[in-house]
Amino acid sequence: MARVWKCTGLRWSPEGPALVWDGGRRSALPWGKRVGFAVPQGDVRRCAGARGHACPLRAVVPARSTGARCEECARLDRAHSVAADTIADDPRPYRVYLAWFGPGMVKVGITAVERGDARLLEQGAVCFSWLGTGPLMAARRTEELLRAALQVPDRITYAEKRAVRAALPETGADRAAEVRELHARAVALSGWPESLRPEPCEVTDHVRVFGIAAAPAPLGEVVELVPGGAVSGELVAAAGPDLHLAVDGRGVVVLDTRLMAGWELVSPGDARAAAGAGGLTFPVREFRRPPQGLF
Repeated sequence: MARVWKCTGLRWSPEGPALVWDGGRRSALPWGKRVGFAVPQGDVRRCAGARGHACPLRAVVPARSTGARCEECARLDRAHSVAADTIADDPRPYRVYLAWFGPGMVKVGITAVERGDARLLEQGAVCFSWLGTGPLMAARRTEELLRAALQVPDRITYAEKRAVRAALPETGADRAAEVRELHARAVALSGWPESLRPEPCEVTDHVRVFGIAAAPAPLGEVVELVPGGAVSGELVAAAGPDLHLAVDGRGVVVLDTRLMAGWELVSPGDARAAAGAGGLTFPVREFRRPPQGLF
């Protein structure tokens, strides 16, 4: 009988990305590793729970949900989330950052100082710079200031990030240009909280960390997992929660690992057999390509 695994997500560390499974076991993901799994026939996707606790209802959740939580567990998760702006008394110091995901895509955000750049890796930021450091509420006010004065968003969808990831500028200087320009405009604004210390513009580039410079451009993305479906492919890059898998006969396809949570998954060996020669039987949405010149 095939062994069943439950994935809790993709985590980044200085050693690179790793899949995390129920019980805390981790699977390191070096480039070239074969990644594969199948969803047993007749399985259903159930709520992944919240804050380390299982869902008491074992509620069924939609296959295309990246949150993998029922309404009650999603509410509990957000009730303890800094990102959801539901915590005001966190005593830890925070950093405000500017993150760049592709041409015209810069966002502002905050993260606890103790987390380093883990938040930026988790979001798939191609490059970033710190903007300031201080108490949580001062960081929040600075984030609001940039949104209001400079029209800088605090969210960019993963669909937008994936759409431009295959056509990034080749040089680090070109990738950093928008961050540097926006950083200069931001520090020149009046109204900064006195308790927030401005940080110099020092751009960190994640292109090599993600492996996307040397990898072939992805052709599409897995939109959902389905019972009886499978994937088996070679890992060529990763960014945020996304794995870029080179699938035999299909080219490179992006798998958002958040879609894996809540499913019971069988081992890679069973996945290769279930996926067959094509290596992929989950539904895939092809990326739209920019129109080519007429001549």
